[in-house]
Amino acid sequence: MTELLHAQSFGDTFRVSSPQQPTIVLIHGLFGNSDNLAVIRRHFETTHHVLSVDLPDHGQSPRTDIFSFDHYAKMLLSTLKASNINICYVVAHSLGGKVAMRAASLASDIIKKLVVMDIAPVKYEARHHNVIKGLSSVNLSTITDRKAAMQCLSDHIVDSGTIAFLLKSLYQDDKKAWQWRFNLPLIIRDYPLLSDWPFSGELYNGDVTFIKGKNSDYIGKQHQATIMQQFPKAKAKIVDAGHWLHAEKPQLVNTLLTRILLGTEK
Repeated sequence: MTELLHAQSFGDTFRVSSPQQPTIVLIHGLFGNSDNLAVIRRHFETTHHVLSVDLPDHGQSPRTDIFSFDHYAKMLLSTLKASNINICYVVAHSLGGKVAMRAASLASDIIKKLVVMDIAPVKYEARHHNVIKGLSSVNLSTITDRKAAMQCLSDHIVDSGTIAFLLKSLYQDDKKAWQWRFNLPLIIRDYPLLSDWPFSGELYNGDVTFIKGKNSDYIGKQHQATIMQQFPKAKAKIVDAGHWLHAEKPQLVNTLLTRILLGTEK
């Protein structure tokens, strides 16, 4: 039996009163957890049923033995089934967007609309060298507080926002031992797999919108043909922000998502 993802449900009262309202599923990116998209969750939870999930090997979701887009996507679909979700819209960022794209190709009858934030269905060159070096430098068995971890990270990572983001996943377990909420050994070992995209040809003929951060290079003109080949009905929107567009421009992104999901965005 496929293991289920850790998922948090919001807006259930509205779902009961309007069962025809599609659920909105939120999926975060690499090194993150469901809290990363909280600004989107809060925007929609008063009008929709919202399900926020932790990706496998992240947050409180199960750990796996090897990274696999197929396995991650099937775990997501099993979680939707267990949550009695038969129709949904999916909003996903970065690595979560890749998982969502694969899930949509496997279950187009369930995922009726897909919004992919700042990632393309392509293979990427390694771009997290410093992050991995920083994380690897944190000796969880010897650090005494978060400040010590921050110092280790800052020796390798210049951007303070990235350091703050990573530290959100540092916690102390029941035995007061420091731990990461993501499966760092697997991410390091299988980084080439999660950077890859082992699919080609048409994947999903449904309604899909790619939102690009204007100042991000994750989606470029060179990716347009590949996107259209795999997602023939794809539309594109640009937000004047970087890769973390929902954090940099939350109001703008939420307004755009509302228009996309309600079908009023042209």
